[in-house]
Amino acid sequence: MAGLANMTTLAGESAGEEFLVFTLGSEEYGIDILKVQEIQGYDQVTRIANTPAFIKGVTNLRGVIVPIVDLRIKFAQNDVSYNDNTVVIVLNLQQRVVGIVVDGVSDVLSLSADQIRPAPQFAVTLATEYLTGLGSLEDRMLILVDIERLLSSEEMALVDSVA
Repeated sequence: MAGLANMTTLAGESAGEEFLVFTLGSEEYGIDILKVQEIQGYDQVTRIANTPAFIKGVTNLRGVIVPIVDLRIKFAQNDVSYNDNTVVIVLNLQQRVVGIVVDGVSDVLSLSADQIRPAPQFAVTLATEYLTGLGSLEDRMLILVDIERLLSSEEMALVDSVA
């Protein structure tokens, strides 16, 4: 039974935080599951003139115009391609809906406080101010992203700044 407890990381009621795990290239990232509204397949978007390359455009989601950001382009990945695994994670951030394009979504993980390490103080694919830490689960390492801080950054300005 101890193996099952390790696998699901249920350390009692204070099991920690739950993260939606997604992939960008060979890296695994985690974002707070409470910010996720839904996950859907990637569809064509309407391009908006004079926007940075990582802002793919907008889409109409049940009457709501949603900006779509391709995190793969934002994180400077090479050869970004769209296939059956490419998905849009629709986020609800401060009453604003934003979609992020990722290579795929793998699962939801619950990490306890002792499985989360502080973010390193050196540059990785993503500027460290957007990282909340690194999640460690057996042989997996997750880069935990503060998606709200990233999307409210000055360069993106898709969500009102958290002052």
